[in-house]
Amino acid sequence: MREIILDTETTGLDPLRGDRLVEIGGVELVNQFPTGRTFHVYINPERDMPEEAFRVHGLSAEFLSDKPVFAAVVDDFVTFAEGAKLVIHNAAFDMGFINAELKRAGREPINMDRVVDTLTMARRRFPGGSNSLDALCGRFGIDNSKRTKHGALLDAELLAEVYIELIGGRQTSLVLADSRPRTIRTTVVAAAIGRRERPLQPRLTPEAMALHMKFVAEMGEKAIWYDTLPKPEAD
Repeated sequence: MREIILDTETTGLDPLRGDRLVEIGGVELVNQFPTGRTFHVYINPERDMPEEAFRVHGLSAEFLSDKPVFAAVVDDFVTFAEGAKLVIHNAAFDMGFINAELKRAGREPINMDRVVDTLTMARRRFPGGSNSLDALCGRFGIDNSKRTKHGALLDAELLAEVYIELIGGRQTSLVLADSRPRTIRTTVVAAAIGRRERPLQPRLTPEAMALHMKFVAEMGEKAIWYDTLPKPEAD
C-alpha cells in the first residue's frame, strides 16, 4: 500500500480569496514504512506575502520570486502523488489549496476519497485535547526541535511519524521473538539396554490363548494371524 504524507505552506487561509500555495512537501510510505522518496518544491505565488503568513513559515516574496510557478511543477507533483493515498493533517485546508491550484492549471481535482485526515484521527483518539502537530509530537515522544517555523517537508516528515503512531504501526511491527532460523545443537547419549535378570511372567492364560486360536481359526487359512501363529493341523 502506497501513501504520501503531504503538507503545504500558503500565503493565507483562503484560496477563494486569492491566497496561493508557496511550498509542497511529501514523504512516501509503502506498507507504512518510509521509502526515502520525497517531493519538495517552493512555488512562486505571483503575489505579495502577508506579514501574518511570513511569521508562520518565513518564506518572503523576495525568496519566492525566482521559484517556479505551480503550472511548471504540476506534472512532477501529479506523478509523485498518482495512485497513492494522501495523508494530511487538517486535510480540508491543504486540499482546498491543492485543488484550487490544479483547477487553475487546467487539471482534474483530487477526490477527497483518496485523502486521510490525521487531525480527524487524532481527535477521535484524544478527544478534548490539543491535536496540533506539535502537540502530537510531544504526546508520542517525537523530536520536533528543528521545527522553529512551519516547513512543508519537515512537517511532512514529522507527520509521517505521528501517522504511524496513530495507526499503531510501531506496535504492530514489534518482533516479540527472534524469527531468524537457529541451529540447535544437542547431544544424544545412548543408554545401555540390558536383559532382565528375571523375565516377566506372561499375562496370557492358557484359556485366553485357546479362545484366541479358536477366533483366528474362524477367519480361514489366509488369516494374517498365521504369519506369526502356527496353523492348526488338518484332521
